[in-house]
Amino acid sequence: MVKPFEGILPVYKPAGFTSHDVVAKMRRILKMKRIGHTGTLDPQVTGVLPLCLGRATRVVEYMQELPKEYLATLRLGLATDTEDLTGEVIERSESPVEVTQDQVEEVLQKFLGTISQVPPMYSAVKVDGKRLYQLAREGKTVERKSREVTIYELELIGIETHDGTTDISFRALCSKGTYIRTLCVDIGRELGFPSTMIKLERTISAGISADHCLRIEDVEQRMNEGTLSEALISVDEAISSIPAHKVGEEQTKGALQGQKLSARLLEPPVEKPGLLRLYAQDGTFLGIFERDESKPTVRAVKVFLPE
Repeated sequence: MVKPFEGILPVYKPAGFTSHDVVAKMRRILKMKRIGHTGTLDPQVTGVLPLCLGRATRVVEYMQELPKEYLATLRLGLATDTEDLTGEVIERSESPVEVTQDQVEEVLQKFLGTISQVPPMYSAVKVDGKRLYQLAREGKTVERKSREVTIYELELIGIETHDGTTDISFRALCSKGTYIRTLCVDIGRELGFPSTMIKLERTISAGISADHCLRIEDVEQRMNEGTLSEALISVDEAISSIPAHKVGEEQTKGALQGQKLSARLLEPPVEKPGLLRLYAQDGTFLGIFERDESKPTVRAVKVFLPE
C-alpha cells in the first residue's frame, strides 16, 4: 500500500480557479481526499495557496494566523458593486483623476496599524446563516459589523494615469481577515475619488512566498516523476512560528498518551503560557502542546503519533 502524502504543498493559484477548484484538482492528481487550504482566494486573484495534505490539515488554523502579503492595483475614478472588476460599475469620476506621489504616500500612511473594515457584500462572511455574496446576488444589502484588522506594511509601487483614471499599485503586509478590495476602496475615498481593485496577487501566505510555490503543471510533472514528496514542507516546519521544546525519553510516552507534563522538565523549561511544538530527544515531532496559564504544566492540544 502506497503511503499517503503528508505535509504542506505550496501551490501558486492561477486566475480563473476558485480555491476549491484547486483543491479538487489536486485530489485527482494526488489521488487522495484529505486536502485542505489555508485561506480562500477569489477566482480572479492569483498567488500563494498552501495546501495541507493528510494530517497536515490539523494545523491549518495555526498557519492562517500568520501575516499575508499582497501586491495590489486599484483604479481611481471608477467604483463597482463588488469592489473589483467583476462587478457592475456604480460610479465614475466626471473629471480626470490626478494625484501626486506625495498625496498617495501620505494617505497610505493613514492605513498603517490597526484599522476597522466593513466586509464587502460580495464576501463569504455569514449573516444570519447566509453568506453575504449570496444575499448580494439576490440584490440585497444588509448591515455588516466592522472588524479590526492590522496593516503591518504598506508600500507604494507605482502610479500610472490613462484615459481619465489613475492606477495605483502597492504592496501590503497584513493580518488574516483583511479585505484588500475594501482597502483599495477606502484608500480611494481618502484621496477623494471612487475606486476599485483591478488586480491582486498574494505573494506570501503562512510564511510561504510565491517563488517557493509550484504551478499546477509542476505538481503533475513531479507526480509523474515520483518527486513530489521533495517539494512538501513538513507539518512542524509549517508552524515554525510556534516555539519548539524537547521532552525527555521518559516523558515522551506520556506526551503521546495525552498526559500532562511538567513545564519545568521540558528543554528549555516553558516559562510562559502559550502554544509550543514538542519534540522527542531524537527530533521526532510529537505535536502541538500548550503551557497552562495557572499551573506549571503542559497539556496536549494536537498529538502527532509517529508513523
